[in-house]
Amino acid sequence: MKIAIFAYSRRGCDTAERVRAALAGPGDECRCYTTEKYCREGFAAMTPPCSKFTGPVFAWAEALVFVGACGIAVRSIAPWVRDKRTDPAVLVADERGKFVISLLSGHIGGANALAERLAAALGAVPVVTTATDVNGRFSVDAWAAEHGLYIDGMAAAKAVSAAILEEPVPLCGDFPIRGELPGGVTAGDSGPVGICVSWKKRRPFEKTVLLVPPVVHVGIGCKKGTGPEKIAALVDRVLEENGVHPRAVKLAASIDLKRDEPGLLDFCRARDWPLAFYPAEELRAVEGDFTPSDFVRSVTGVDNVCERAAMIGAETLLARKTALDGVTVALAAEHWEVRFDER
Repeated sequence: MKIAIFAYSRRGCDTAERVRAALAGPGDECRCYTTEKYCREGFAAMTPPCSKFTGPVFAWAEALVFVGACGIAVRSIAPWVRDKRTDPAVLVADERGKFVISLLSGHIGGANALAERLAAALGAVPVVTTATDVNGRFSVDAWAAEHGLYIDGMAAAKAVSAAILEEPVPLCGDFPIRGELPGGVTAGDSGPVGICVSWKKRRPFEKTVLLVPPVVHVGIGCKKGTGPEKIAALVDRVLEENGVHPRAVKLAASIDLKRDEPGLLDFCRARDWPLAFYPAEELRAVEGDFTPSDFVRSVTGVDNVCERAAMIGAETLLARKTALDGVTVALAAEHWEVRFDER
C-alpha cells in the first residue's frame, strides 16, 4: 500500500511515527511529511501552500493520514477530491492519538477498515460515520471493493445504501452463495432496487447495482501479421453475443508462438488486459471437448489454440471457437463464489 502521513507539530510527528509503525508493513511505501519547522529524520518538508502540496500526494497515495485537526485535512484535500471510486482513503488522527476518524472513501477506498485497524494499534477510538456501518447493515460498495469487483451503477449503489436502512434489499447472481446473507440483504431477483453479482450485463431490478468479478478468460488465435483492429472486432462481437460485461474479462490467452505478435500485443495493451502465453504441450494437456483443426495442429502442434488457452485456470467453456478474418476467439470462466462466510 502507498501511504502518506501528514503532521503539523512536534507531538504530531511523534504520533505520525506511531502511525507509520502501525500501518506500513513489508512491501508498503510510506512517506511522512511535516512543516519545515518540525522536520526530522524520516520526514520530508511540505512546501506551502499545503493544499497545493497535497495534490500530487493525493494522486499517488492509496491512503492519507492527517495527524491534526479535521479542518486541516479537509482544506488540504478539498481541491483534489473527485470520485469515490478513485479517491484514496483519508483518515484523521488527533496529535495525541486518542481518536482515528474515517474522513473520505470509507467503503471503496477502505478508510473505515483502516481506521479500525489504526485505532486498535494506537489504543484509540475509531470514528466511523457511514450510515450502513453505524446501523450494522451490509455495505455493497465496501464488500465489492474487498472482493475486487467492479461496481457498475454508482447511482444505484447509493439507492441500495439508502433502501437497506429501511428494509431488506434483494440479491441475486450467477454464482454459489457461501455463508449467511448479511444484515439488510435477502435472496431475490426483482424489485425497485437490488444487487446482482454476475459476469453478464444483467439488470434484473429497476435500479440494479451490478457487481462484476473478473473471471472471464479470452482465448485468442490469429494468423501472423493480423492487425489489432481485426482482433478487436471479433473479440467484441463474441463478448457481445454472449452478454459478457467488459469488466468481467480477467485476461487474454494464446499459444507462446504468438508471444511477439504485434497485433495481439497492441490489442491487449490498448485494453489493459494481461496476456498469458502457453506452450503447445501445456495446451494439449488441457482436458475437455474442444473444436479440432488439422490445419491448426500442423502449424502449432495443438488441435485448438483459443479454446484450450481460455480454459487454463478456468472451469467452464462459455463460448466455443468463433473464426473470422484469420482470428479465432473463445471464452471461458473461472470458478467463483459469493462469500459471506469469511469473517
